[in-house]
Amino acid sequence: MQKFDQKIRKLKSLLPKVLAADRMAAAREIRRLTRRKAGPLPADKMRARLDRLEKRLHASAARRNQRRQNRPTFSYNEDLPITAKKDTIIQAIRQHPVVIVSGETGSGKTTQLPKFCLDAGRGIEGIIGHTQPRRIAAMTVARRIAEEFGQKLGRAVGYKIRFKDRTSKNAYLKIMTDGMLLAETQSDRYLSAYDTIIVDEAHERSLNIDFILGILQTLLNHRENLKLIITSATIDTQKFSKAFGGAPVIEVSGRMYPVDVRYQMTESADEKNGEQTHVELAVSAVNEILKQSVRGDILVFMPTEQDIRDTCELIETSGAQNSRIMPLYARLTAAEQSRVFAPASERKIIVATNVAETSITIPGIKYVVDSGLARISRYSPRSRSTSLPVMPVSRSSADQRKGRCGRVQNGVCVRLFSEEDYLDRPLYTRPEILRANLAEVILRMISLKLGDISDFPFIDPPDLKSIKDGFNLLYELGAIRNRRQVSGTRPRSHDDPAKSKSIQKTSVDRVELTEKGRLMAKIPLDPRLSRVLLEADAENCIDQIAVIAAALSIQDPR
Repeated sequence: MQKFDQKIRKLKSLLPKVLAADRMAAAREIRRLTRRKAGPLPADKMRARLDRLEKRLHASAARRNQRRQNRPTFSYNEDLPITAKKDTIIQAIRQHPVVIVSGETGSGKTTQLPKFCLDAGRGIEGIIGHTQPRRIAAMTVARRIAEEFGQKLGRAVGYKIRFKDRTSKNAYLKIMTDGMLLAETQSDRYLSAYDTIIVDEAHERSLNIDFILGILQTLLNHRENLKLIITSATIDTQKFSKAFGGAPVIEVSGRMYPVDVRYQMTESADEKNGEQTHVELAVSAVNEILKQSVRGDILVFMPTEQDIRDTCELIETSGAQNSRIMPLYARLTAAEQSRVFAPASERKIIVATNVAETSITIPGIKYVVDSGLARISRYSPRSRSTSLPVMPVSRSSADQRKGRCGRVQNGVCVRLFSEEDYLDRPLYTRPEILRANLAEVILRMISLKLGDISDFPFIDPPDLKSIKDGFNLLYELGAIRNRRQVSGTRPRSHDDPAKSKSIQKTSVDRVELTEKGRLMAKIPLDPRLSRVLLEADAENCIDQIAVIAAALSIQDPR
């Protein structure tokens, strides 16, 4: 083995010059060759393995140089507020593994941050990954950035959503839903294809976003050259900075025209308007806007698809002249969702769920009508059921909705609730990790060998009862063996055991996936549904059950 030491040292010297994915694979190969438990390979086989590895590294170094030479050219939009902070952000990206950018709606974060990353030397060793919470946002952001690069979509800039991947092998930037990035950890646990990841709209705190942030925080300890940028308009910067070891926070002011906020209801009017539904109140507000002005598109926020259909129907029957009424919600096809961005000769009235709340900017919006409501899922460990009640949104979500107007001209935001109601609402939406079924998270963590969920670096650690329920459910489904137990109570040492308050502790017993569990972890569904599919396959009725499972996988089957 000693006579090959010089060759191995030469290979190690090549590692900093190659692509990130090849560097990690080559480092693992070198470790395997030098630490073989069965003893060193025969000289001829060792020489052949090292020669093949050297050839791969030279090819990878050539591709890396080619990426540097072919880096896309672009210019900055000096009118965007974030451009004024360009040098500060680029310097922070170079010097720190994690950077948090908080910028008001309209500051240009989503489209300009990838350019800053390229100027900071990122995107050469690997792709710049850019996550968005929704499909429509991923597609529209990708198209916009590709236009600013002066290239066709799918070359330097691509996107990946469920069932569709328009990313070339030579791409520098990939926009994707956070679910897609999470799915990629199944085949590439170190996300070695990326040298930089931008997590956009982090304030939404969905299960996927929190899980991704925890995974990335773990990866930063294993990948020295990985960079993470977290961004949002309404983010709790101090909490995120603390979670990532005091990461620098850069504040960016927004580019907003004045927005006149009008509250449709007051305390004195509550009783009068109490009999009206939010659909009727929204239609009344839209009709009032149509009477007062003839220009400016209108965006109406409603909580459910049924509300959207009812609102569209009532607006249409009320005789809206020279207006095009369009629904917008996540279950529409990409083509149907894209209609809202197309220019129209008539005035557009877009009725949307909170899919239009962040990331995407619909051009021409002058008026926003906000019901102040949204469907927010809640899981009950006791009944093991998930409910989807319509609930008031947080103040930060209401402010995001207000920010959909005032982009290109003075705006008007009509809130169908009182100012007192607004001020009484929580500042941020409660993170989904604190109100969700954790069985799928636990199953994926075991599959990826991410360690104990109690030690996983979630921004907001989940409740012990929810963790216990998740493990119990996976055990009952036959997905795990050697079930992790959550112990009973133990008295404090300084108290009377009979009277003391008790505390719970979590054991760290080893948990293994069963064969069924390994298959379930690969299926991107709730473990209960993936287990149903496995049983259906065993009972030869997969075609029939797949239809039922597909229906149940929809957030709201109604």
